[in-house]
Amino acid sequence: MSYFNDVILGVIEGITEFLPISSTGHLLLAQHWLGARSDTYNIVIQAGAILAVTLIYWRRLVDLATGWRDPANRNYLAKLATAFLLTAVLGVVVKKAGFELPETVTPIAWALVIGGLWMLLAENLAARLPDSAAITWRVAVAVGIAQVVAGVFPGTSRSAATIFAAMLLGTSNRAAATEFAFLVGIPTMYAASAYQLIGQVGSGVAEDWTGLAIAFAVSTVTAFVSVKWLLGYIRTNRFTVFAIYRIVFGILLLGMGMAGIVS
Repeated sequence: MSYFNDVILGVIEGITEFLPISSTGHLLLAQHWLGARSDTYNIVIQAGAILAVTLIYWRRLVDLATGWRDPANRNYLAKLATAFLLTAVLGVVVKKAGFELPETVTPIAWALVIGGLWMLLAENLAARLPDSAAITWRVAVAVGIAQVVAGVFPGTSRSAATIFAAMLLGTSNRAAATEFAFLVGIPTMYAASAYQLIGQVGSGVAEDWTGLAIAFAVSTVTAFVSVKWLLGYIRTNRFTVFAIYRIVFGILLLGMGMAGIVS
């Protein structure tokens, strides 16, 4: 039964990591029922979702790496690097300052609700802008800052914060904003996962490596499918359904927290 639980957790992580609905809240609730997992476990299954997105964008990544002589590619790479470095520097500052909300039900639930309402507003504002797939420097800076904000406020959703930061500041085309947000997320999340994993080395916590491997594999496959679906969905649809889902799920978590079902 325990390995079946690992499959469930891998599915949840794979579905929620890159959809703009926050993986943190879903894993918090799932692990309440299925049993808490170590930080190492949560980091590794997150890496599975990152691997899936890397595989989806591998042609784009290879094109950017091998075509750096092209001015457009160099410009795009420079903006990716700027967003990543801004996240890294500000992330270290925030970490050293200890400014981070706990991953408990109440702040996560409020972040889900507030984030959902903000997504509805942002979607309407972005719809009034002329369609543009261009990534400007202010978009790159905003995406870098948005990643830090999402890290400080669990439940915000890194993908939601970065996609809508890009859309509101000029990249109104959903597909272009999502691609940039996801490409920035690849090195950012690899670096964050590696940093956290190194911190866990020698912690002395016993780990079920078989269960972790199962969850990692399931997370990778599930994330690949869910992100592929999302990229097709947003070509002709808004993010409204995700915003509504966040609000409903956040209210549900608040109610469960008040009832003492989760903490």
